[in-house]
Amino acid sequence: MENYSKGRSTEQPSVCPFSLVPDTPEVRVKDGSKIRNLLRYALSRIEAKSQLVFTASGKGVSKAITCAEVVKRRVRGLHQLTSLASSTLTDVWDPLEPAVGLDSITVSRKLPVIWILLSKDPLDHSLPGYQAPGPPRRAGSLLGHRVANDALGRTPESRREARGARR
Repeated sequence: MENYSKGRSTEQPSVCPFSLVPDTPEVRVKDGSKIRNLLRYALSRIEAKSQLVFTASGKGVSKAITCAEVVKRRVRGLHQLTSLASSTLTDVWDPLEPAVGLDSITVSRKLPVIWILLSKDPLDHSLPGYQAPGPPRRAGSLLGHRVANDALGRTPESRREARGARR
């Protein structure tokens, strides 16, 4: 490939698989997106609207999942519907010296695409990819859940003492 330079890239646009309420905010997650910026935008939109959609492709998929999980922890009672698909990315490589007789090369590859719908209103639970809202927080719990004892029955405090309290 030393005789070629990357030309144009085109990605087949993916269509939202959900029937959405009009003006539903969409958060497009890219590989270089900062999670704090995505969360700030998403949390400001979910306050005013009943639904929010995260969409990502390629390396941004794991970041979209992380953002959706954080939003679900911060805003209780959200229903989730997830859809996975694939998109085709086509790269065209142009020869550095066309006079040599080299042709352009077209490379196509599949990218994973994810759509995550978060809704304050109940969704159809029979659809694949549906997740019901988590249980409500219990009073006095730490971060919404209790830290379990380990297999020996030790609490987190006693585990710290057992390893010499290096902190």
